[in-house]
Amino acid sequence: MSEAKTRSLWALDALNFCNAGIQTGLGPFMSIYYTAVRHWNPGQIGILIACQSLSGIAVQGFVGNWIDESHHKRLATAIASGIVALGALGIAVVPQFYLQIIIQLVIGLAVTIFPATTAAFALGLVEQNKLSRRVARNESLTHTGNAAFAIAAGAVGTLLALEGIFFAAAIFAAGMIPAALSIQASDVSYEAARGGGEAGESEPPRRGIRELFVDKRVLTFAVAVVLFYFANAATLPLVGEILTQGKHGRQSAWQVAAAVIVAEAVMIGVAVFGGRLADAWGRKPLFLLGFAMLAIRNGLTVVNHNEYYLISLQAFDGIAMGLYGVLLTLVTADLARGTGRFNLLQGAVQSAMGLGGVLSNAFFGWVAKAMGFNASFWGLAIVAAAGGALYQLRMPETKPQQQGEDETAVAKQRAASV
Repeated sequence: MSEAKTRSLWALDALNFCNAGIQTGLGPFMSIYYTAVRHWNPGQIGILIACQSLSGIAVQGFVGNWIDESHHKRLATAIASGIVALGALGIAVVPQFYLQIIIQLVIGLAVTIFPATTAAFALGLVEQNKLSRRVARNESLTHTGNAAFAIAAGAVGTLLALEGIFFAAAIFAAGMIPAALSIQASDVSYEAARGGGEAGESEPPRRGIRELFVDKRVLTFAVAVVLFYFANAATLPLVGEILTQGKHGRQSAWQVAAAVIVAEAVMIGVAVFGGRLADAWGRKPLFLLGFAMLAIRNGLTVVNHNEYYLISLQAFDGIAMGLYGVLLTLVTADLARGTGRFNLLQGAVQSAMGLGGVLSNAFFGWVAKAMGFNASFWGLAIVAAAGGALYQLRMPETKPQQQGEDETAVAKQRAASV
């Protein structure tokens, strides 16, 4: 591997690390901040969180399709990073509710760039037979960044002020700008980055969008992703509400940070080995294990609401999300292989994630209010079990039979699923 490409891979490492801080900074800590500092009610907070999620859902597929066509992925990532940095500062300094809605909408639009471009860089920088390990490395760095940010945010939020959390998020976002621009365009294979042929191969004919989305495997995988996030997205916010009951916002910041750190520490270890296991065992057994971890985590949450017990249970989330983070890119790449539509498909899958998250927070938030926290956790466990059953019964294994599997074999597998 050339020294220049090695530098590009290091830049991709930095990009994944900084992107993680954005995800954490604009996630679990937002509800605490809006409650403790802005004194907004749960309904208002729900609107703000939904605005960010729904704006992303609305454009994710279009963004993915544009990334497939674009030769300016680095610039797009840098611009989006700058927008998110300004948005994070806006969360901390803008007091008006209606302006916060605009900020959340803009952030939601900007962050849709990151999953598409980071995965495209990985596809374009490494050979197909090294993709699993590269994706695993991306995920381990992402979770390391999440843990690092959670530690910093917990310290800043507890010792200084909750606003400092979003200044830290802005720093992480700004760090993505030089990281993205340090990836050399000449090192990234345009065709491989969109799920076409390998670098040096002749360009294969692109498949039509309709042909991609009538593939039964794609539809089944999208439904499974919705159920995965439906079974998971509401859990940590609900646990956070339990942990913050009767406490000042700054007092609860370290507990939410601890819950995130426990999960992320486990995710780091799982992600390191996840790529190798996905090649050795296949994608399907690991995805089923992820669903099982979600069901167990939610089922055990009803046993006791002791703060240390609840924090320790986030280890199950670490296993589930550590596996899922690796498998999401690998299964999407398997399904899109040879189509030239990888980022379009990933955008659709990201929209499915967002839809599952919105449904989870809205529905199980209502269940918690109407019937109590335990009813929500039982419901989340049932959804996880249902998702696992669907994946077992309807989703075939997508791992290529061998790393050198030719496009004819891929086409036959796709045709059999239509």
